[in-house]
Amino acid sequence: MLSKVVGHYVFKLKFLLTKIKKMKKMILTLALGLLIAVGANAQEVQNAKGDWYVGTGDIANVSWTEWSLSPTVGYAITDDLMLGANVSQADSSEDLSLDLHARYFYKGYFAYVATDGLDTDGMKLGVGRMFTIHKGVFLDPKVVYDTQAKTTNLQLGFGLKF
Repeated sequence: MLSKVVGHYVFKLKFLLTKIKKMKKMILTLALGLLIAVGANAQEVQNAKGDWYVGTGDIANVSWTEWSLSPTVGYAITDDLMLGANVSQADSSEDLSLDLHARYFYKGYFAYVATDGLDTDGMKLGVGRMFTIHKGVFLDPKVVYDTQAKTTNLQLGFGLKF
């Protein structure tokens, strides 16, 4: 009797695990298809000396209950190099923070370096790509390594280019 009950639950567990694997494959396939579709429609941002970039900092690292404002401004000093600044304040109890960053563009991709003010101890290094979603509106996903915290994060920003 006990072996029948155990056998029944083992069968149900195997069935459930098979369903979970199929769902994972389906979700990953849909996500990959969506990524390919968005990538096919998005165009890389053409950078030119004198372009201004106004946007958000990292919108991917914000929970729905803890918003922080971090406007970013950048200026292309050459066709390949953009320098910028980001002002942020996590909440009203903290001081304003000024972060400086630079992006060097090469074949549609960019290398990213950011500092907390002029302090190079907490540098962030990354790579990413800017995509034009719609006339002058860009999306810039990037992978960033924080040298102080020793962590790697996916960051996502968007903004306007003019």
